[in-house]
Amino acid sequence: MFDPAFLLPFLPVFLLALTLHEFAHAWTAWRYGDPTPRLAGRLTLNPLRHLDPLGTLCLFLAYVGWAKPVPVNPAYFTHRRAELYVSLAGIVANFLQAVGYALLWHFVPLTAPAALALAWHRFLWLGVLINLSLALFNLLPLFPLDGAHVLKHLLPRPQAQRFQAFGQRYGAALLVGLLLVGYVSEVSPLGLLIGVPRDWLARLLLGV
Repeated sequence: MFDPAFLLPFLPVFLLALTLHEFAHAWTAWRYGDPTPRLAGRLTLNPLRHLDPLGTLCLFLAYVGWAKPVPVNPAYFTHRRAELYVSLAGIVANFLQAVGYALLWHFVPLTAPAALALAWHRFLWLGVLINLSLALFNLLPLFPLDGAHVLKHLLPRPQAQRFQAFGQRYGAALLVGLLLVGYVSEVSPLGLLIGVPRDWLARLLLGV
């Protein structure tokens, strides 16, 4: 349900999380020799260049959104592990943002009326939770998520080829299935896979 009071702090945190995630992919690919992200206009911190129209609409309607994938051409890469590093870059960007919000939580206490202090801490709490959620979600080994590309590069070549073929055929359907199960069942697979480690990491970072 549309809730302006929640959307006000949620929107900037989520947009920044998505923007830095995609920028990290683009910058890392460019750093390893691929000009494709720069030529596509994705080597930028402008969120408008990264947003997907449908993903943005869902952000307002259901607080779930996504960005456009960064185009890369592995043929340009100058390092044999470059594709792995590109896949990891967005995940690392979200983990670092979560740590950054946690540091603000601990070291920049707001001396202000109770209502403003509460809003400040809610903003930082959302920053930690949203970025941990995005990082852990993208770590799932399901195509087209980053985690699948990471696992592909860690497996021996024969297993990697079979994993990629299976993932590209069924990965998206499995991901949608996990999402749907969470809507129609009291037990959410993604809630267990993402929510449990996210909450543990958030408590660790925030000390609450």
